[in-house]
Amino acid sequence: MNEPYGPEAPRPIGSPSPGIMKMFIGFLTVFIVVQTIGTVLFSLYLHMKMDKMEEVLSLNEDYIFLKKVQKCQTAEGQKSTLLDCEKILKGFQNIQCKDGALKEQPKFEMQRGPEHHERSRLTHKNETSFAAEKREPIAVHLAGQQSNKAGSVLEWKETMYGPTNSLVSNKEGKLKVEEAGLYYIYSQVSFCTREVSLAPFTLYIYLHIPKEEDRLLLKGQKTQSTLKSSCELQSIRVGGVFNLREDDMVFVNVTDSTKVNYSHGNTYVGIFKL
Repeated sequence: MNEPYGPEAPRPIGSPSPGIMKMFIGFLTVFIVVQTIGTVLFSLYLHMKMDKMEEVLSLNEDYIFLKKVQKCQTAEGQKSTLLDCEKILKGFQNIQCKDGALKEQPKFEMQRGPEHHERSRLTHKNETSFAAEKREPIAVHLAGQQSNKAGSVLEWKETMYGPTNSLVSNKEGKLKVEEAGLYYIYSQVSFCTREVSLAPFTLYIYLHIPKEEDRLLLKGQKTQSTLKSSCELQSIRVGGVFNLREDDMVFVNVTDSTKVNYSHGNTYVGIFKL
Protein backbone atom coordinates (compact mmCIF):
# COMPACT_ATOMS: atom_id res chain seq x y z
CA MET A 1 0.00 0.00 0.00
CA ASN A 2 1.57 3.23 -1.12
CA GLU A 3 1.96 5.93 1.44
CA PRO A 4 1.11 9.36 0.22
CA TYR A 5 3.92 12.01 0.29
CA GLY A 6 3.17 15.03 2.37
CA PRO A 7 3.63 18.56 0.99
CA GLU A 8 7.25 20.04 0.85
CA ALA A 9 8.14 21.87 4.01
CA PRO A 10 8.30 25.60 3.42
CA ARG A 11 11.78 27.40 3.58
CA PRO A 12 12.12 29.52 6.65
CA ILE A 13 11.56 33.18 6.03
CA GLY A 14 14.81 35.31 5.99
CA SER A 15 17.30 32.41 5.32
CA PRO A 16 19.65 33.13 2.31
CA SER A 17 19.64 30.89 -0.69
CA PRO A 18 22.61 28.56 -1.39
CA GLY A 19 23.70 30.62 -4.45
CA ILE A 20 23.99 33.77 -2.42
CA MET A 21 26.01 31.96 0.24
CA LYS A 22 28.44 30.67 -2.35
CA MET A 23 28.91 34.15 -3.81
CA PHE A 24 29.48 35.61 -0.35
CA ILE A 25 32.06 32.97 0.54
CA GLY A 26 33.86 33.49 -2.81
CA PHE A 27 33.93 37.25 -2.34
CA LEU A 28 35.25 36.84 1.19
CA THR A 29 37.98 34.49 -0.03
CA VAL A 30 39.06 36.91 -2.78
CA PHE A 31 39.10 39.76 -0.28
CA ILE A 32 41.31 37.83 2.12
CA VAL A 33 43.74 36.84 -0.67
CA VAL A 34 43.94 40.43 -2.00
CA GLN A 35 44.47 41.78 1.52
CA THR A 36 47.24 39.23 2.15
CA ILE A 37 49.00 40.12 -1.10
CA GLY A 38 48.65 43.83 -0.36
CA THR A 39 50.06 43.33 3.12
CA VAL A 40 53.08 41.46 1.73
CA LEU A 41 53.73 44.12 -0.94
CA PHE A 42 53.38 46.90 1.61
CA SER A 43 55.84 45.12 3.91
CA LEU A 44 58.39 44.83 1.07
CA TYR A 45 57.94 48.50 0.17
CA LEU A 46 58.33 49.53 3.81
CA HIS A 47 61.48 47.40 4.13
CA MET A 48 63.04 48.93 0.98
CA LYS A 49 62.10 52.40 2.20
CA MET A 50 63.79 51.77 5.54
CA ASP A 51 66.95 50.50 3.83
CA LYS A 52 67.05 53.62 1.68
CA MET A 53 66.56 55.82 4.71
CA GLU A 54 69.41 54.04 6.49
CA GLU A 55 71.65 54.58 3.46
CA VAL A 56 70.74 58.27 3.31
CA LEU A 57 71.43 58.64 7.01
CA SER A 58 74.77 56.85 6.62
CA LEU A 59 75.78 59.11 3.73
CA ASN A 60 74.68 62.11 5.73
CA GLU A 61 76.88 61.00 8.65
CA ASP A 62 79.84 60.50 6.29
CA TYR A 63 79.24 63.94 4.77
CA ILE A 64 79.12 65.54 8.23
CA PHE A 65 82.33 63.71 9.20
CA LEU A 66 84.15 64.92 6.06
CA LYS A 67 82.96 68.45 6.69
CA LYS A 68 84.45 68.20 10.18
CA VAL A 69 87.74 66.92 8.71
CA GLN A 70 87.90 69.83 6.26
CA LYS A 71 87.03 72.25 9.07
CA CYS A 72 89.83 70.86 11.24
CA GLN A 73 92.34 71.40 8.42
CA THR A 74 91.84 75.14 8.63
CA ALA A 75 93.41 77.37 11.26
CA GLU A 76 89.96 78.54 12.37
CA GLY A 77 88.76 74.96 12.91
CA GLN A 78 91.81 74.01 14.94
CA LYS A 79 91.16 76.92 17.31
CA SER A 80 87.49 75.96 17.75
CA THR A 81 86.60 74.46 21.13
CA LEU A 82 83.46 72.75 19.74
CA LEU A 83 85.46 70.35 17.56
CA ASP A 84 87.83 67.71 18.90
CA CYS A 85 90.11 68.05 15.86
CA GLU A 86 92.79 65.74 17.17
CA LYS A 87 90.30 62.90 17.58
CA ILE A 88 88.61 63.62 14.23
CA LEU A 89 91.88 63.69 12.27
CA LYS A 90 93.13 60.57 14.02
CA GLY A 91 89.92 58.73 13.13
CA PHE A 92 90.21 59.88 9.52
CA GLN A 93 93.82 58.64 9.31
CA ASN A 94 92.76 55.25 10.71
CA ILE A 95 90.12 54.97 7.99
CA GLN A 96 92.73 55.78 5.34
CA CYS A 97 95.11 53.13 6.73
CA LYS A 98 92.40 50.44 6.69
CA ASP A 99 91.19 51.26 3.18
CA GLY A 100 94.73 51.64 1.83
CA ALA A 101 95.36 47.91 2.31
CA LEU A 102 92.47 47.06 -0.04
CA LYS A 103 92.62 49.74 -2.71
CA GLU A 104 94.25 53.04 -3.42
CA GLN A 105 92.36 55.93 -1.85
CA PRO A 106 92.45 59.63 -2.80
CA LYS A 107 94.77 61.59 -0.56
CA PHE A 108 93.56 64.66 1.30
CA GLU A 109 96.21 67.31 1.68
CA MET A 110 96.63 68.18 5.35
CA GLN A 111 98.65 70.78 7.14
CA ARG A 112 101.97 69.16 7.92
CA GLY A 113 105.47 70.22 8.80
CA PRO A 114 108.57 70.62 6.58
CA GLU A 115 109.44 66.92 7.02
CA HIS A 116 106.29 65.90 5.12
CA HIS A 117 107.07 68.28 2.26
CA GLU A 118 110.65 66.96 2.09
CA ARG A 119 109.38 63.36 1.86
CA SER A 120 106.95 64.40 -0.88
CA ARG A 121 109.74 66.08 -2.80
CA LEU A 122 111.97 62.99 -2.57
CA THR A 123 109.10 60.72 -3.62
CA HIS A 124 108.39 62.92 -6.65
CA LYS A 125 112.08 62.91 -7.52
CA ASN A 126 112.24 59.11 -7.37
CA GLU A 127 109.14 58.80 -9.57
CA THR A 128 110.69 61.21 -12.08
CA SER A 129 113.94 59.24 -12.09
CA PHE A 130 112.06 55.98 -12.66
CA ALA A 131 110.15 57.51 -15.57
CA ALA A 132 113.42 58.77 -17.06
CA GLU A 133 114.87 55.26 -16.87
CA LYS A 134 111.89 53.81 -18.72
CA ARG A 135 112.12 56.22 -21.66
CA GLU A 136 114.39 55.78 -24.64
CA PRO A 137 118.09 56.31 -23.75
CA ILE A 138 119.85 59.36 -25.17
CA ALA A 139 122.56 57.81 -27.34
CA VAL A 140 124.04 58.57 -30.76
CA HIS A 141 126.67 56.75 -32.82
CA LEU A 142 127.76 58.24 -36.17
CA ALA A 143 130.24 57.24 -38.85
CA GLY A 144 132.79 59.51 -40.49
CA GLN A 145 131.75 61.17 -43.74
CA GLN A 146 134.22 62.54 -46.26
CA SER A 147 133.69 66.20 -47.06
CA ASN A 148 135.03 68.51 -49.75
CA LYS A 149 134.88 71.49 -47.41
CA ALA A 150 138.15 73.08 -46.37
CA GLY A 151 139.04 72.66 -42.71
CA SER A 152 139.97 69.97 -40.25
CA VAL A 153 136.57 69.55 -38.48
CA LEU A 154 135.28 66.07 -39.30
CA GLU A 155 131.70 65.50 -40.44
CA TRP A 156 129.43 62.57 -39.67
CA LYS A 157 126.54 60.51 -41.01
CA GLU A 158 124.04 58.05 -39.56
CA THR A 159 124.68 54.31 -39.83
CA MET A 160 122.28 51.42 -40.33
CA TYR A 161 122.63 50.02 -36.80
CA GLY A 162 123.89 53.05 -34.89
CA PRO A 163 121.42 54.63 -32.42
CA THR A 164 120.08 58.15 -32.93
CA ASN A 165 118.03 60.46 -30.73
CA SER A 166 116.18 63.72 -31.35
CA LEU A 167 117.82 65.22 -28.24
CA VAL A 168 121.25 65.09 -29.96
CA SER A 169 121.46 66.83 -33.33
CA ASN A 170 124.26 66.70 -35.91
CA LYS A 171 124.99 69.77 -38.00
CA GLU A 172 128.20 70.39 -39.92
CA GLY A 173 130.14 68.00 -37.72
CA LYS A 174 128.93 69.49 -34.42
CA LEU A 175 126.84 67.35 -32.04
CA LYS A 176 124.42 69.48 -30.04
CA VAL A 177 122.75 68.18 -26.84
CA GLU A 178 119.25 69.38 -25.96
CA GLU A 179 119.28 68.07 -22.37
CA ALA A 180 121.83 68.81 -19.66
CA GLY A 181 123.58 65.99 -17.82
CA LEU A 182 126.58 63.68 -17.65
CA TYR A 183 127.62 62.34 -21.07
CA TYR A 184 130.22 59.84 -22.22
CA ILE A 185 131.89 61.07 -25.41
CA TYR A 186 134.14 58.85 -27.54
CA SER A 187 135.75 58.87 -30.98
CA GLN A 188 138.10 56.89 -33.17
CA VAL A 189 139.91 58.24 -36.18
CA SER A 190 141.87 56.02 -38.54
CA PHE A 191 144.46 57.68 -40.76
CA CYS A 192 146.84 56.67 -43.51
CA THR A 193 150.61 57.19 -43.16
CA ARG A 194 152.66 57.18 -46.35
CA GLU A 195 155.86 58.73 -45.11
CA VAL A 196 157.68 59.35 -41.86
CA SER A 197 156.75 62.64 -40.20
CA LEU A 198 158.23 64.22 -37.10
CA ALA A 199 154.87 65.79 -36.21
CA PRO A 200 152.40 63.30 -34.68
CA PHE A 201 148.90 62.89 -36.01
CA THR A 202 146.59 64.43 -33.39
CA LEU A 203 142.90 63.91 -32.63
CA TYR A 204 141.02 66.56 -30.63
CA ILE A 205 137.51 66.69 -29.17
CA TYR A 206 136.38 70.23 -28.41
CA LEU A 207 133.45 71.74 -26.55
CA HIS A 208 131.92 74.54 -28.61
CA ILE A 209 129.97 77.24 -26.78
CA PRO A 210 128.55 80.12 -28.86
CA LYS A 211 130.31 83.45 -28.26
CA GLU A 212 133.03 81.72 -26.25
CA GLU A 213 136.37 80.15 -27.07
CA ASP A 214 136.34 76.42 -27.85
CA ARG A 215 137.48 74.26 -24.94
CA LEU A 216 139.59 71.13 -25.37
CA LEU A 217 137.98 68.04 -23.82
CA LEU A 218 140.06 65.12 -25.15
CA LYS A 219 143.27 64.71 -27.08
CA GLY A 220 145.00 61.71 -28.67
CA GLN A 221 148.29 61.51 -30.60
CA LYS A 222 150.18 58.93 -32.61
CA THR A 223 153.57 59.05 -34.31
CA GLN A 224 153.45 58.87 -38.11
CA SER A 225 156.11 56.28 -38.88
CA THR A 226 156.14 53.70 -41.67
CA LEU A 227 158.60 51.52 -43.54
CA LYS A 228 156.22 50.95 -46.43
CA SER A 229 155.68 53.05 -49.50
CA SER A 230 151.96 52.21 -49.50
CA CYS A 231 149.40 53.42 -46.97
CA GLU A 232 149.85 52.11 -43.46
CA LEU A 233 146.61 52.41 -41.50
CA GLN A 234 146.77 53.59 -37.88
CA SER A 235 144.06 54.52 -35.38
CA ILE A 236 143.60 56.81 -32.38
CA ARG A 237 140.85 56.31 -29.80
CA VAL A 238 139.78 58.70 -27.03
CA GLY A 239 136.82 58.86 -24.65
CA GLY A 240 135.68 60.48 -21.41
CA VAL A 241 132.78 61.62 -19.22
CA PHE A 242 131.76 65.27 -19.18
CA ASN A 243 129.04 67.41 -17.66
CA LEU A 244 127.28 69.16 -20.54
CA ARG A 245 124.70 71.91 -20.40
CA GLU A 246 121.68 72.35 -22.62
CA ASP A 247 122.64 73.48 -26.17
CA ASP A 248 126.33 72.60 -25.67
CA MET A 249 128.08 71.31 -28.81
CA VAL A 250 131.08 69.02 -29.30
CA PHE A 251 133.12 68.37 -32.44
CA VAL A 252 136.14 66.36 -33.56
CA ASN A 253 139.22 67.96 -35.09
CA VAL A 254 142.42 66.46 -36.55
CA THR A 255 145.76 67.86 -37.69
CA ASP A 256 145.27 66.71 -41.31
CA SER A 257 141.81 65.62 -42.48
CA THR A 258 143.16 64.50 -45.88
CA LYS A 259 144.81 61.48 -44.21
CA VAL A 260 141.61 60.25 -42.53
CA ASN A 261 140.32 56.86 -43.67
CA TYR A 262 136.51 56.72 -43.97
CA SER A 263 136.10 53.00 -44.59
CA HIS A 264 133.34 51.25 -42.64
CA GLY A 265 134.13 51.00 -38.93
CA ASN A 266 137.41 52.97 -39.08
CA THR A 267 136.30 56.47 -38.13
CA TYR A 268 133.36 57.24 -35.87
CA VAL A 269 132.07 59.34 -32.98
CA GLY A 270 129.49 58.66 -30.28
CA ILE A 271 127.84 60.24 -27.27
CA PHE A 272 125.38 58.91 -24.71
CA LYS A 273 123.88 60.20 -21.50
CA LEU A 274 124.68 58.35 -18.29
